[in-house]
Amino acid sequence: MLTENITPAAVVEKEHITNLVFPGDEVLRSQEEIAQRRADAERGLLLGNGFTSKVSIHFRDAEGLRKVETTIWEVNDSSIGLKNNTYIPLHRIVKVEIQNESLKYPNI
Repeated sequence: MLTENITPAAVVEKEHITNLVFPGDEVLRSQEEIAQRRADAERGLLLGNGFTSKVSIHFRDAEGLRKVETTIWEVNDSSIGLKNNTYIPLHRIVKVEIQNESLKYPNI
């Protein structure tokens, strides 16, 4: 995965995501990272629907690295859906983090 230790992610509110510009290129380098991102997104979706658990989504828009803490409502082939018809393109997501470690692997 891309190492983002040099510059911290700018926190953005989910209501402002619709105003961001997303380039078309992929931010991850390997198929393994892409598959892991998809698995993490789907896990976040299960936790959001089943436990109303929030996740941290780290992504890149045209200006740089950003982070939003939210609930995932939808995962499709091209994006992650949040509340109010807000979407982040999947190819621009660097990582999806489960915020509460105790919910990381619930018995569901």
